[in-house]
Amino acid sequence: MNSNTVEHKTSWNKGKLVGQKLPLKLKEIWAIRIRLQLALRTRELAMFNLAIDSKLRGCDLVNLRVCDVAQGQRIMSRAIVMQKKTKVPVQFEITESTRDSLLALINKAHLTPDQCLFQSRLKKSVHISTRQYARIVQSWVTSIGLNPVAYGTHTMRRTKATLIYRRTKNLRAVQLLLGHTKLESTVRYLGIEVDDALEIAEQTEV
Repeated sequence: MNSNTVEHKTSWNKGKLVGQKLPLKLKEIWAIRIRLQLALRTRELAMFNLAIDSKLRGCDLVNLRVCDVAQGQRIMSRAIVMQKKTKVPVQFEITESTRDSLLALINKAHLTPDQCLFQSRLKKSVHISTRQYARIVQSWVTSIGLNPVAYGTHTMRRTKATLIYRRTKNLRAVQLLLGHTKLESTVRYLGIEVDDALEIAEQTEV
């Protein structure tokens, strides 16, 4: 290739939205939930509800086993898991609607305590992959008319944390719920400084 020739390459992010994935709004949560209920998609409904409640990273969500959330035929109202990335335990709540959908999944799939909640159809894997989980999330947001480029698995992790912060402004509580070791990480993750600045700007008339 001639040294004077300039090779023009298309940027990897041309035409794409990059940066943090957007959280879901309350009406969007219910829109997806109702669609899954009407379609009788038991596994996806349980996955969606638990992803919202747990605020777990995708790698931790797909690794969850029945024994992590259930004792016998009773789904626990609170659970604790060790995060794969940080090796730090994190607790999360399991709301009533999520408990109902999890119990329906366990009964329908005849899952035993040591089995993963979200089984893979591939014999070589005991649970769905994070890539497959990402595709499922994309199908959820697409089903209600959202731009799939702006949403992803971190959408599920950020959604309830963002709602909690907006309602309470309790940053420390959100930090604990996300399992962050540093408060600065929570601030960056939620984009709080930007959101708060915009909110102040919107309330300021000139």
